[in-house]
Amino acid sequence: MSQPTTHFTEHSVSIAAPADITYALIADVTGWPRLFAPTVHAERVSGDDEQEVIRLWALANGEVRTWTSRRLLDPRARTVAFRQEVSQAPVAAMGGEWRITELPDGGCAVDLLHDYAAVDDDPDGLDWIERAVDRNSRAELAALKTAAEQHERTAELVISFEDSVDIAGSAAEVYAFIDRSDLWPERLPHVSRLELTETVPGLQLMTMDTRSPDGTVHTTESARVCFEDTRIVYKQTRVPAIMTAHTGEWTFRPTADGVRATSRHTVAINPHTVRDLLGESATVADARQAVRSALGTNSLATLNLAKMHAESDRG
Repeated sequence: MSQPTTHFTEHSVSIAAPADITYALIADVTGWPRLFAPTVHAERVSGDDEQEVIRLWALANGEVRTWTSRRLLDPRARTVAFRQEVSQAPVAAMGGEWRITELPDGGCAVDLLHDYAAVDDDPDGLDWIERAVDRNSRAELAALKTAAEQHERTAELVISFEDSVDIAGSAAEVYAFIDRSDLWPERLPHVSRLELTETVPGLQLMTMDTRSPDGTVHTTESARVCFEDTRIVYKQTRVPAIMTAHTGEWTFRPTADGVRATSRHTVAINPHTVRDLLGESATVADARQAVRSALGTNSLATLNLAKMHAESDRG
C-alpha cells in the first residue's frame, strides 16, 4: 500500500522583540493555552528542555482535537522541531519546525513550517487539514507577535488565582456536578443559558450566558477537556472585553473527610479596554481586582452549590 502524499506549508512573521524572548514563548508549551487562541490545553508528558513528548488539545475547524507530539528544542539555534506521534484522522502524519532568526534591529523573524499528509490522500481530509493548518498558523503567529512585543508587561497584565471548598462527598460526585454543565441553568443562579456539545466523550464545547450582580448578561464560549473524577481544564474561546485570554481548571482532590474542590483561573487583561469599561481613571490594577472579584465570586458560588448538592445527597 502506497504512502500518502506529503504536503508542505510555511508561514512567517516579523516581531519587534528579542529572539530569545520569542523562543522562550514557543519552548514553554504549558503557556500555549494563554498565548495561542486555538490551544485549549497542553502538557509535557515526558522529557526535558532538549527533547520532550507533549500532548495538545486544540481547536481545529470548530472541533476539539488531541494529539501527542515529540519535540526537539535547540535554544542556541532557536529552533523547535515537532512531529506528531499519535494523530487523529483525517491526519495521517504531521510535523514541522519553528525557526527564530535574530534581525539587525534587535527584533526577529519567525518561520513556522509544516509537513502533513491525509489518510488515504482523501481530498476532503486534505482540504480539512489545509484549512486548519493555515487558520491556526496565522492565529498563532499573530498571538506570538503580540505576546513577545508586550513581554515587559506580562507580570502586570496576567493574573492567576484560585479558590477552594472542602466537601463531605466523593470526588466523583463533585466532578459530576461540574462536568454536567448542561444542568447549570437549573442549578446555578448566575447562569441563565448554557449550550453544551460533546461529540467525543470528555471533549466539550459550551456557550454560556452569565448574569452579573448589576443584571447585565455576558456571553462566553469555552472548550473543556475532562479527566474523569480528577480535573476539568478549560479555555474560554470568547472572552469578555476586559480580557484577552482566560484559562482555568477545576480539580477534585480526595481528603480524609471528603474532597477538596478547587477552581483556578489565569487571565490576561486587555489594557486597551480598561478605561472604556471601568471609567477614565481606571488602571490595569483596577481591572485585575474587578476580574478577581467577578470570577472568584462565580467560582465560589458554583463550588458551594456543588457542596450543597453532594452533601444533601448524602444526607
